[in-house]
Formats: sequence, structure tokens, C-alpha cells
Amino acid sequence: MRIPHPPRAALATAGAGLAAVALAVGVTTGAQAAALFGDTFDDGNADGWSKSGGDWSVVTDGTPAYRQANTGSELARAFAGQTSWTDYQVQARVKPLSFSGANRLVALAARSGSATKMYRLALTNANRAELQVVNGSSITVLGSTALSVATGTWYTLRLETAGSTVRGFVNGAQVGAGTSTAYPAGRIALVTAYASAVFDDVVVDGAGGGPTTPPTTTPPPTTTPPPTDPPPTDPPPTTPPQTGLVGWATQNGGTTGGAGGGTVTVTSATALASAVQGDAPATVRVNGAFNCSTEIRSGSNKTIIGVGAGSGWSGCGLNLRDVSNVIVRNLNISKVRAGVGNGDAIHLDNATNVWIDHNDLSSDTTSGTDYYDGLLDVTHGSNYVTVSWNRLHDHVKCSLVGHSDSNSGEDTGRLKVTYHHNVFSNCFQRNPRVRFGNPVHVYNNYYVNTANPSYSYGIATTNGAGVLVEGNYFENMTDPTHVGEGSSPAGNLVARNNQFVNSGTPQTAGSVAAIPYPYTMDAASTVKATVTAGSGTGRITG
Repeated sequence: MRIPHPPRAALATAGAGLAAVALAVGVTTGAQAAALFGDTFDDGNADGWSKSGGDWSVVTDGTPAYRQANTGSELARAFAGQTSWTDYQVQARVKPLSFSGANRLVALAARSGSATKMYRLALTNANRAELQVVNGSSITVLGSTALSVATGTWYTLRLETAGSTVRGFVNGAQVGAGTSTAYPAGRIALVTAYASAVFDDVVVDGAGGGPTTPPTTTPPPTTTPPPTDPPPTDPPPTTPPQTGLVGWATQNGGTTGGAGGGTVTVTSATALASAVQGDAPATVRVNGAFNCSTEIRSGSNKTIIGVGAGSGWSGCGLNLRDVSNVIVRNLNISKVRAGVGNGDAIHLDNATNVWIDHNDLSSDTTSGTDYYDGLLDVTHGSNYVTVSWNRLHDHVKCSLVGHSDSNSGEDTGRLKVTYHHNVFSNCFQRNPRVRFGNPVHVYNNYYVNTANPSYSYGIATTNGAGVLVEGNYFENMTDPTHVGEGSSPAGNLVARNNQFVNSGTPQTAGSVAAIPYPYTMDAASTVKATVTAGSGTGRITG
């Protein structure tokens, strides 16, 4: 059954003594929400819609529908409803027809108070669904996920607003959620940006001037045939919490560390080195602080976690070589001298499925460039790595992905790393520097004070790598992002929705492969406070 078309007279009175028009939209809440608006375009016209940009017309696409045909339009919008609408859910079927260029979109919008201010649920030809706060040319992503976006395929988009909560759904699955107080009320809109699309079966439910009944995640019934293209192999689940495991380490079967094994507590370097040997699952709890002079090498299937905020060691590094399924959390590791094993605080060498979380890694910047080696290096074909909520500070060369320009045979197609919610403070270089890995995902990190501008930079992409840099906060960064470095040829870098305070202009180049996992994007403006408060040791239970 197609969505009924409410009488035009009822639509005209919406928002001012609104007449409740019952729509069969699959609402299963305890009280039937008021129907604010509906249009199937079956009457052959688009009365009640106001247009801004684009070439809009009612066409027949199986049934009558509303098409925007101009792919050269930077921003085409069709608005309906009342500026007084507050809490409601809007749903429509959307079929992208074509895109002109990269990072183009078709979208459904809510609470639009003007032509350029709105909440927007966008399908992009970068194969992403994004829940956005749009303020002119400034776009903040509240949440997003990888999603196959194919032209000629129908998608059901739903956007829900309730107080400061905004949620977006595609084909009934939540793809993003967040909070924002930017827009308390406004109209709905159909949107394209350098794209053409067809829109149909638009329906709005809610109380208009007050809170709605709790929203449902059940999509409305429709007789529209399913898309001919197959759905994504792994439909995106509800976005996981930011403090849990997110990113590349969730892929390839996931990362569980020592789960299912025994637990041992150690208080010395000797005991630690012994406890992490072998590949049997084990959780090793490090209690207290100690010094060491020989690197500690771990086996697979281990969780190595500090007990409290001060646990860890100084003088030697943790070597994760030829291992898989390792978790390292809540450790202080400092002043690892070059020449002590690999010389890094934590070194991944042919390691897969590794999660580095809530650690504090540091040395100092007064002893020269090479006195201390890296803080966190990912090399020799390592893959499926997440680096989250760490503090990397007071060091020259902080984090390297891919050790050599000549190692393409081993590294190409690997070195997939996620960096999120980390602090890079007083780190002169390599935050990270990337070779070959694509995509490397760098989001919601706080960068502050590259203190030696004569040889400092933030993020560098080289040797054909692909780095997506989004939602980060850069403060006092001379060179936030860098394309090419030294004798290494340039890579690719896409930067979006970042915030720059007393910092230089980011360098960008090329395109980056799609991110395959779900994640929540915090607004860049909030990252400094959030990451400063939540990163490093002592924030999780050992």
C-alpha cells in the first residue's frame, strides 16, 4: 500500500491548529503520532513545495515522483512544511541517478530554518551515509557509516529529531546519531549537491510543536520492489560506543586479546616478559612502575593492561612481532632508547588485529632527533590496527606507519590503521607518517604544539598511501597535514570537518578508499575537551 496523500487543505493548516491526518506508516508507538505532511506526487504536481536551485519536476518513475535533474547545481533544495515544526520524523524514498564529481550527495533534511541551515541525512558517492549539521559551507558530521551507494537504486531515508537528539536511518538501520542544539525547529527538505535524484513517498510524523512519542525503527510498508543490486555484505550495525573497540581492529574477525584465558598480575620486567610469552590466551595485569633495559616481546592472544594510572615501565619497548589478536591498555611507557630492541615504546612488526588503547607514551625532545626512536610504529605488513584514546607526547618522531619506501611488496594492501581520540602533544613529526596504507583513518584526535616549526609537521601521507583526516582539532600546528615527506613521493589525503586554531593550512591530494566499519564522528569543536578529559591512563579499570 502506498502512503496516502493527505488533503492539501490539511497540509496548509499544519503547525497552526494542525488537523491530525491518519497515515499508515507503520508507527507502533503507544500513541499514534500526528501526521504533519505527506506527498506521493500521485496527483502529478508538487504543490506545497518551494524550490531553491536545480531543475525540479514531477516525472513518472514507475509511479509519479519528484526529480531533480541538474547535476551541475551546487546545491538544489525543495522545501515543505512549517518553520515552527520541532520534534518529528521525516521519511522519503530516494534514488540517486547520477553524480558529477567526487564527494557529491543526495539527502533528506529536517529542521531547516533557512536555505543553508539544517540537519541532513546524506548519501554520498564516496559510499557513505552521513548525519550532518549544515551551516552554510560548514558541515559537522554527527555520525556516519560506510554504505554502498548505487545509482538507480532506491533507499529509504528517515531523519528523526527529538529535543537535541538527531538520528538517521537508511533502509531501517541506524547509520548515525548525535546531539545538537543548533536548530530547534524548521521545515523538511529534499537536497542534492552536484547530483540528480528522484524522491518519492515523503511523510512527516510528530507533534510539531512539542515532543513526539518515542520514535520507531520500523520502516513503513511499501510495495516497491527491493533494489536489484545486492545489499552490502555486512549491513552496518548500530554504531558502537566510542570508548569500546572501534575501527580497523574490529575487522578480520575482530580483536579479543586474552579473552578466555587465565589472568596473571606482574610487578617486574622479568615477570612481564615471562607472562606474555607463547600464544595461549592470557590477560597480564601490570601493577606498579619499573625500569627495564631489554625489550619485552609478546606472543599472540594477549591482553596487557596496567592496574591504575601509574603502572608501566621506562627504558625498553614492547615488541609485537609476528603476532595476532593483542590488546595493550592503560600503560605508561617512556624513554625507550634507540638500539634497545626496535627502539620504540610499542612496535608492531607483521602484527594483525591489535588494539592500542588508553596508554601514555613519551620521551623528551631535548636529546636530538634519533636519541629516542618512535613512540608507536606500525611496520612490515601489519594490519587491522586501532589506536585509540592514547596520549603521545614530548617526542620527535611519534608514530610511523610503513618503515621504508622500498617495502611496497609487503605493505601494499595492508597497513590499515585507525587513529581516534588520541592526544598528540609536543610531537614534532609523524602523527602519523604513512606509507602505502589505504585507508588509514585519522579522526577526532587533538593535535597541539608542534614546538619546532623548522622541521615539524602533523600528519604526512607518502608512497601512494590514502589517509582520511576528519573531525580533528589542530591547535598551534604549523603544518597540520603534509603531502609527501623528505625523499618519499606523495600519497593521498582527504581532510574534512576539522578545526584549526592558530594553525596552518592543510595540504590535501587525491582520494582515499572507503571506510568499511561504523563509527561515531564527534564535532571537531568538542574534540579538545573530550579527548583531553578521556585519553591516557587511569580512565579505564585494569
